[in-house]
Amino acid sequence: MKVAIVGVSGAVGQEFLKVLAERDFPMDELVIFGSARSAGKTYEFKGKQLTVKELKHGDDFKDIDIALTSAGAGVSKEYAETITKHGAIMIDNSSAFRYDDDVPLVVPEVNPEDSKVRPRNIIANPNCSTIQMVVALKPIENMSKIKRVRVATYQAASGAGAQGIAELEQQNKEVVEGKPVTVNKFAHQLAMNIIPHIDVFLDNDYTKEEMKMNWETKKIMHTDAEVSATCVRIPVARAHSEAIWVETEGPLSAGAVAKAFEEFEGLTVIDNPAKNEYPMPLFVSGKDDVYVGRIRQDVTDPNSITFWCVGDQIKKGAALNAVQIAEWLVANGEV
Repeated sequence: MKVAIVGVSGAVGQEFLKVLAERDFPMDELVIFGSARSAGKTYEFKGKQLTVKELKHGDDFKDIDIALTSAGAGVSKEYAETITKHGAIMIDNSSAFRYDDDVPLVVPEVNPEDSKVRPRNIIANPNCSTIQMVVALKPIENMSKIKRVRVATYQAASGAGAQGIAELEQQNKEVVEGKPVTVNKFAHQLAMNIIPHIDVFLDNDYTKEEMKMNWETKKIMHTDAEVSATCVRIPVARAHSEAIWVETEGPLSAGAVAKAFEEFEGLTVIDNPAKNEYPMPLFVSGKDDVYVGRIRQDVTDPNSITFWCVGDQIKKGAALNAVQIAEWLVANGEV
């Protein structure tokens, strides 16, 4: 088994290295690729130094079985044929192929079987905010068909990549020191602020990030349920939070939903209002699972449940989800 990482120098690429090591992914060799600027750099993996190879068109992927890619949509589109032409399965973390009918969009806890049908040998990793939401929606869908979802997200700076984290750290320092605040990555100052705007605005006045949660949920869950989202950037370094309202065809008790969450792979329940216990980014950062809490009946609708959901969007929302797809492929003889 030979695995490649494309975009190893980025935040998700670095997380790929950590997750592959943590999970002791079954492989004989790991090859890492980056841009011309990154080529020649070295990164440690399981006590060995690996050197970054420059990503080029050629036959570098001839012996690769699985390629984990996170170098941006433009790079993924340009190099997809180069990566897959000799049989490598490309698990892509960008938005390049998520909405293509001939590319499965997969969250292993929800729709792993979709990975079997991949005409272009490409499997797409969903958007981070969608991944954590559908992991929580799946056990509800198993109990009663979901008709409608409303969600407000509270997304960490690192959702905008390493530059997002760096800008928040710089702004925090500038605010404390009373200096003018540098704003480049975000539309406004993020430190000591929240920004109800992620990605570009569309004709319907939703942002693309908000509509992704609608489009992707339908594809992943094979549902006609509509999702209405408001996506907000908050001054937290890592881990996204979501407040979710779910309307189902039949009534579900909060207790039954909590039990379903507890029994579902990939979810951890922290829900003890009497002791002020609920998931928070501070404690979920670096964790594998999606954490849920504040589970309660919606007081406005007997057929609705509302809950709070937190997940590390660099880990489960990106690198871990892709590695779990790869693990499923190996376990099911697809590689």
